Amino acid sequence: MELKEKMLSSFMVLEQELDLSSPIHDIRSESLKTFEAKGFPTNKLEAWKYTSLAKLLKNDYSIFPKKETTLELKDVKKYFLYEIDSYKVVFIDGVYSPFLSDTTHDGIDVCLLSAALSKPKYKTVIDKYFNQVADKEENLTALNTSFAKEGAYIYIPKSVVAEKPIQIIHFSTGEQGDFMLQPRSLVVAEENAQVQIIERHQSLAEHAVWTNAVTEIFADKNAIVDYYKIQNDRHDASLVDNTYISQQDSSNVKVHTFSFGGKLTRNNLNFYQKGEHIDSTMKGITIIEDQQHVDHYTLVNHEQPNCESHQDYKGIYSDKAVGVFNGKIYVDQIAQKTNAFQQNNNILLDDKATINTKPQLEIFADDVKCSHGCTIGQLDEDALFYLRTRGIPKKEAKGLLTYAFANNVLESVAIPALKTRINKLIAMKLGVEIGHDL
Repeated sequence: MELKEKMLSSFMVLEQELDLSSPIHDIRSESLKTFEAKGFPTNKLEAWKYTSLAKLLKNDYSIFPKKETTLELKDVKKYFLYEIDSYKVVFIDGVYSPFLSDTTHDGIDVCLLSAALSKPKYKTVIDKYFNQVADKEENLTALNTSFAKEGAYIYIPKSVVAEKPIQIIHFSTGEQGDFMLQPRSLVVAEENAQVQIIERHQSLAEHAVWTNAVTEIFADKNAIVDYYKIQNDRHDASLVDNTYISQQDSSNVKVHTFSFGGKLTRNNLNFYQKGEHIDSTMKGITIIEDQQHVDHYTLVNHEQPNCESHQDYKGIYSDKAVGVFNGKIYVDQIAQKTNAFQQNNNILLDDKATINTKPQLEIFADDVKCSHGCTIGQLDEDALFYLRTRGIPKKEAKGLLTYAFANNVLESVAIPALKTRINKLIAMKLGVEIGHDL
């Protein structure tokens, strides 16, 4: 049975355990119709021209967990940012793990989407925000919405600052065999609210796991959201991550994406600026090897005047690794005084490594400052020669140069412990000794 047909038949199984009278059921059903009509994306779509899902579709994935799996903290502690106190929402093979989690309803809500979708106390928020910014016509988003059942629900009320960062971690154990996960998260920061979130998808065994994730983020007036994605998975793990962000007046949202591992990673990041004086920041570092594939697809929709957006993505590719950057800035006719910046810089360490980059500007306003650019190259031979004349071996010299190239993206990371962790991870990936225990 083809995967598409399996998904359609699995939906009927899902319906048996859900409340069919819920408005969410109607949303699921409509999304399934969209997926049924469109299927999985192919290279015929311009947005997927350089990323093929063909190999992923050949696997016979389990859709629902066959049994509950437990993990010991000592076995997975290293995947947490354990250096700091934080709230945690942890899932194992798609099932919530209360033992590894630390949720709260004390001033803010950090809990499960399944609870938010089913309990009356959350209905007002769910009705207002759930599936409101996600692209209802996007193939894999529609599939995720059809099966939207579990994930993180984060609600920060008006003028509240979350006192601790929030970690969202999805573990895949391999005990379910080849497995498909479809987590759905909803983040709402009301007016003047502030929150920091760290997200990670992590397989723990060499098995084919495909995570099709969707996250909706809403930042109301003057809200501040810092979102960090850590992607350093095993070689058989694949991730398609659709993140949709809606911003109101004077809000500030930053998304940092660190892509260091996995078979295939596709990051779809969409910002919609709904008010004035908004600041949107997207930064990313990609360091991959072997035959790994990472695709960053970004959109910033400037719908109102006097707003800013900043994109800065760095990529380092070795062996036969493939990178893709497809970034688009759209400036509406009324979005005067827009200041938009987009940059993608790449280094190919080996002749068989590949990068496909396509920075785009689509501007319908005449009083704007917009720029975009990309670079593709190899290491500076003069700089490499200089380091070698100072007694630094060739391998270490290459590592130092690539480390310096990637490291400046970390300047805007606002969580010191996370900055230290990513700094060490970059150094380890590039074979650089930075004077700390790794």
